[in-house]
Amino acid sequence: MLEFKFDTQLLIAGHDLNEDDISDYITANIKGDCLLAVGDDELIKIHFHTNTPWKVLEYCASLGEIHDIVVENMERQTQGLKG
Repeated sequence: MLEFKFDTQLLIAGHDLNEDDISDYITANIKGDCLLAVGDDELIKIHFHTNTPWKVLEYCASLGEIHDIVVENMERQTQGLKG
């Protein structure tokens, strides 16, 4: 059993984006691990393991346009099933 079962990945397109501010917000407000927030002021890639991927999507959508969204169930993957 994984502590955080959803691998959540997406891109945020916007203006004046700050990867450090985004990382700090997610770390402080959404429970999870393995956070990566990388990019520049117009495009940020997010990768995060959490049990509440909808919170990540909601927050990121408030910053700009989100796309290339992938949410995979890692528990299913460990069982050999499609995530």
